[in-house]
Amino acid sequence: MVSISASAAPKRRTFGELLGSDLRALPVIIGLVVLWVFFALQSDVFLTPRNLSNLLLQSTVVGIMALGLMFVLLVREIDLSIAAIHGVTAVVSAKLIVEYGVSPLLALPLSVILGAAVGSVSARWVNWIGVPSFVVTLGLGLALNGIQLLLLPATARFGLMGTGVELIAQTTIDGVYAWLAWAIGIVFLALLILSSVRRRRRVGLEVSIMHSVVLPLVVSALIGAMAVVVLNANQGIPLPVLIFAVLLGLGGYVLNETQFGLYLYAIGNNAEAARRAGIKVPRIRTAAFAIAGGVAAIAGIIASSRTLGVGVFSGGGVGGGTLLLESIAAAVIGGVSLFGGRGAIHAALLGALVIGTVQNGLNLMGVKNEVRLIVTGLLLVLAVSIDKIIEKLTGQQAY
Repeated sequence: MVSISASAAPKRRTFGELLGSDLRALPVIIGLVVLWVFFALQSDVFLTPRNLSNLLLQSTVVGIMALGLMFVLLVREIDLSIAAIHGVTAVVSAKLIVEYGVSPLLALPLSVILGAAVGSVSARWVNWIGVPSFVVTLGLGLALNGIQLLLLPATARFGLMGTGVELIAQTTIDGVYAWLAWAIGIVFLALLILSSVRRRRRVGLEVSIMHSVVLPLVVSALIGAMAVVVLNANQGIPLPVLIFAVLLGLGGYVLNETQFGLYLYAIGNNAEAARRAGIKVPRIRTAAFAIAGGVAAIAGIIASSRTLGVGVFSGGGVGGGTLLLESIAAAVIGGVSLFGGRGAIHAALLGALVIGTVQNGLNLMGVKNEVRLIVTGLLLVLAVSIDKIIEKLTGQQAY
């Protein structure tokens, strides 16, 4: 009888397999660096603290929208109504504040709840009738555009100056408070990483402390520190940027540390297998759409604070305008698969930075808006193409 005393060495993953998991963000990061180098060579203003602060601020709304949309994409669905939810909830909160004298402390949370409720309606219709989500949400988006127009006054605009809402966009955190926010963020990230390591070890998976803990933590700390230095050199961390960072942290916790996050990935990879495993697929799908709607409403609040009002233009205008395109593009460019089941929380940040960099850089170069739309569209096609290539390299099938 032959006994085996040593366990077989773990099979080393190929570069293609790493691209499908640990290194999924690598093409995006390389592309972002190339864009920054290109625009820095085209304009002396691009890398100044003031412009980089504006770039981050400009990327916030799209990044938050992409973050919410990510939850829907993970379950292999799409929500084409998020831009309309963004617009109509912003108008509802402004109407409550301006016409009815409701405190922003009450009106703004109510708009977020409304956004979540509208998002859940789409999912319930999809679950009940079985109509594809892109059809349901497209129709709902158009209906919400009509409601938005009906809610607006004869002037087609509600001004928010002096209501307190404008303080969201005007508030910055600088000096020692900015560094305190950085420290809190790093501690939170460290706790997330250590929790993930403990969970993987409990199920017998090998974990490299250097690659799984030290390296990501050091890189994140350095990048965060550089961001704080740059922002402090201007006026500090804008409150919308900090809100985006908090939402990223909460999203990362939900996706990586909760059973709900595990269910999202399971449904996106194989909804039928998830159902047979006892996962309540309709309920999880409804929650994903509700999160997307609520997060879109938060983005609407920040956008209305920046523009000091709401109007026909809120939510990108009728049909979602460029806001819907940019939100989808940011999520997909950042690494969220359109085919479900794959995507990390940093995808919203990276994708938003790519979109924001293109907009900011082309504006500094004096390029017309038409060209910016062409570039954004091409980036979306390129991102989906890269996603399919990675699937072929890893042997995965999207459908």
